[in-house]
Amino acid sequence: MAELRTYRSKRDARRTPEPVPAEGPLPEGNDDTFVIQEHHARRLHWDFRLERDGVLVSWALPKGVPDDPKVNHLAVHTEDHPLEYASFAGEIPQGEYGGGQVMIWDRGTYETEKWTEREVKIVLHGGRVSGRYVLFPTNGKNWMIHRMDPPVSPDADPMPEDVRPIVPEKRARLPQRHDEYGYEFAWGGRRLIAYGERGPARVVAADGRPAKAPRGLGEALGIHRAVLDGELTDTGGDTYMIYDLLYLDGRSLLDEPYERRRELLGDLELSGPHWQTAPWFDDGEAVREAAREQHLPGVVAKRLDAPYRPGKADWRLIPV
Repeated sequence: MAELRTYRSKRDARRTPEPVPAEGPLPEGNDDTFVIQEHHARRLHWDFRLERDGVLVSWALPKGVPDDPKVNHLAVHTEDHPLEYASFAGEIPQGEYGGGQVMIWDRGTYETEKWTEREVKIVLHGGRVSGRYVLFPTNGKNWMIHRMDPPVSPDADPMPEDVRPIVPEKRARLPQRHDEYGYEFAWGGRRLIAYGERGPARVVAADGRPAKAPRGLGEALGIHRAVLDGELTDTGGDTYMIYDLLYLDGRSLLDEPYERRRELLGDLELSGPHWQTAPWFDDGEAVREAAREQHLPGVVAKRLDAPYRPGKADWRLIPV
């Protein structure tokens, strides 16, 4: 029998904005609502909730809902939540259970094909997620969620595992055809390639060795799967300055022109206490003068229509 005793025992209505309904009979619904909430708690995860017998039966998904039947995702069974939680979004205070920001990532309706203690088979109809899924227990509270339909993107590119960073060639002067290039500061930091896949980022240095990831970077990417290029600098403290995007959500960008990669990187709006999207400009002389004033090594000119490929990228380092 569904109940909310465990849910209430973990929350104090005076301290959390979450709905904490009084004890009493559970409401009756249609058992057809689902919600997925992006939860930036101690560890980023997605809360997957299905309306059933007057409550929201809930699982925590560290990597979200899978979009390919070849890959199952962990689903940790948690306490039932009240139906009112389907519309909850807000900040749970730090120190409280589940402290952190909660956002509604998707919601919609679902159909039940089978519901037993050993198998929950459903069809989702949401704005972002749709299709047939099954959840099944593996060990205690640990369940798995499996997509039963074909992949959402059958032609998706696999995420590259070992990208070698493009090294700019040193030149004495700015390009003559200045309008064919974008211009960035040369930061003089440690080159890092970051791999974000719905969780803590994996970071590799230019020599191929593992490196420490900027704290919170993977969580900032949220549901996105991305490969980033940048440098760890001491600008305002240790800051990862991100200046290229090499892969995004099933699509390799290595053959896309630099200008397009920068546009897509800007759309991610990556800005935080330990990482920033590096600026880029169309005036190389102004960037070189600013670099000189800020005691930076120089300016990097990158051809706008060039891919991220050795020998074709056309990156030029012009010292100040």
